[in-house]
Amino acid sequence: FQVNLRGMLTVALLLATRSCQAVMPAVSRYSVRVRPALLSPTRSSLFMSEERTDIRNIAIVAHVDHGKTTLVDAMLESAAAIGSGSIGKDDRLMDSNDQERERGITILAKNAALSYNGVKVNIVDTPGHADFGGEVERVLGMVDGVLLLVDAAEGPKPQTRFVLKKALGMGHKILVVVNKIDKPAARPDYVIDKTFDLFCELGASDEQTDFPVVYTSAINRIAGLDYDEIGEDMSAVFEQIMSLPKPKADMSGPLQLQISNIAADNFIGRLGIGRIKSGSIKKNTPIGLCAGPGEPVKQAKVAELFNFDAMGRAAIEEAYAGEIVVFSGLQNFNIGDTLVDPDTPMPLDPIEVEQPTMSITMGVNKSPFGGRVGKLLTSRNIRDRLAKELEVNVALRVEDTEDGDTVLVSGRGLLHLTVLIETMRREGFELMVGPPQVIEQTIDGARCEPFETVDIELPDEYSGAAINLLNERKGSMLEMSAVSAEGNVNLMYEVPARGMAGVKSKILSATRGLAVMSSTFAGYKPFAGEFGARERGNLLSHEAGTATPFSIMKVQDRGALFSKPGDEVYEDQIIGVNSKQGDLKVNICRAKQLTNMRSAGADDKTNVIPAMQLTLEDAVEYVTVGEYVEITPNAIRMGKYSKSR
Repeated sequence: FQVNLRGMLTVALLLATRSCQAVMPAVSRYSVRVRPALLSPTRSSLFMSEERTDIRNIAIVAHVDHGKTTLVDAMLESAAAIGSGSIGKDDRLMDSNDQERERGITILAKNAALSYNGVKVNIVDTPGHADFGGEVERVLGMVDGVLLLVDAAEGPKPQTRFVLKKALGMGHKILVVVNKIDKPAARPDYVIDKTFDLFCELGASDEQTDFPVVYTSAINRIAGLDYDEIGEDMSAVFEQIMSLPKPKADMSGPLQLQISNIAADNFIGRLGIGRIKSGSIKKNTPIGLCAGPGEPVKQAKVAELFNFDAMGRAAIEEAYAGEIVVFSGLQNFNIGDTLVDPDTPMPLDPIEVEQPTMSITMGVNKSPFGGRVGKLLTSRNIRDRLAKELEVNVALRVEDTEDGDTVLVSGRGLLHLTVLIETMRREGFELMVGPPQVIEQTIDGARCEPFETVDIELPDEYSGAAINLLNERKGSMLEMSAVSAEGNVNLMYEVPARGMAGVKSKILSATRGLAVMSSTFAGYKPFAGEFGARERGNLLSHEAGTATPFSIMKVQDRGALFSKPGDEVYEDQIIGVNSKQGDLKVNICRAKQLTNMRSAGADDKTNVIPAMQLTLEDAVEYVTVGEYVEITPNAIRMGKYSKSR
């Protein structure tokens, strides 16, 4: 009797499902699977186990410069989401930020979408640098599958480990894409073996280690399932994406949309971006906004609703669970907040990211040249700009200091902080920045500091200089590869983060610019001890004035100069590096004495050695305690605080 009753209930439920599908055509896109849990009298739902068959949400992660952005461009072009041939081989459509184009890296996570065989594919392009790992961590919650890009010649790198660990920890299924298969030095079998070893080291499940593989040359818009049989388009990548998990959709549940990103529009204001976990959202319908469990729910209303269409947005009236949407109309919201049903609020836990590892002081420019060029000069301007940055940069921290004109800004690394400073400089700010300091922690009663995993590829003949430099910085070698056919070796070191200041420039100098170096956060480990400070002192300006070729020629034997003829300098400005220990004051403003006497021979020719080019990163890495970097819209200078300070 119980068996017959269960069968009758099942038949009745199936008939009800069909009738609902007939009445609600909007739900016909979902595949329904009946589970025993649906028979429970407590909150039964026909949609709890649905999967969206018409959508795939994927993120693309990789080590820096392995081709993520190029792959996205290739997929958009192959799927006819953009015009064929509209992107040059050296162009990156997704890297729209000025600094991204100049540096050749991705800084901000971005969304795009394309359609393949009637299935919409939402793509999230992520940064490759460890300093922008906060961007990766918060967008992985929007997706169901991950494309892990690996260079066909280099194999997995330090940042590959970082992003893969995050994806595996969230339970995502991974599609391994071996890119740059057209390289002469490509070794796909070795790369796949190394990738499998990395999966095992990171504790991947049996299902995750059985990962599919596709081989591509994204820059040439070709892909294949075997590196010996590469097709003529990117269809192999799309076919493998179709095998990734489909979005789970709880259509009948209360609204849950966690904000994972924030954008802005000049016409409609702030935009929130997130994935609908449950329920649906409709334009101009009252909703709730909540910061997390236990927090009050604020009443709100979505004015405009969009989804992603290629590189742009398309206006829609309503969206359902499983979709990634953009909305406007809300003002006071932050990343990690949840849009909820006002009648049944079920907010999600806030997004957690790893804590900062490096801090820097940032304050009002009080140098003798302060206020000459910039438009935004006061501490209030700086604090307001940093408060605005905190809304979108979840890995950043800002704290007050004893000096009311200075704040302490903490981030994930030096690049993370200098990108922010460069952005503010271009906006018209004038700043005075102190030397970077690592953030130490006490773990189990022991003093610990952040370490970085450093990967260097360089010619074998220069490897000794790099090894000696890293050993002096308390680094420990993890791995050293055999010499390749091109004569290069790979070094992998673990170095204290405080020891990485100035390492890149010194290694490039020692290898004549032939080294390729990257690093990623390796965690906190016991304090490594003190090591040698800066070997050489500074050349300081003796007085304020304009640098002249005559004076520079007289003092350039004392060391390497940052200043060139015609530069305005002030007293105690750092104008160069002394060739010996200790600081030395020199006068580069003295002009040649003019007389009415004519010399018997030709005057001495002024042979001035070109000044060293000083970038923002170089300047911030160079300064130590008691020194500062002055940043204005048209100049970057370094100086030494007066003894009275």
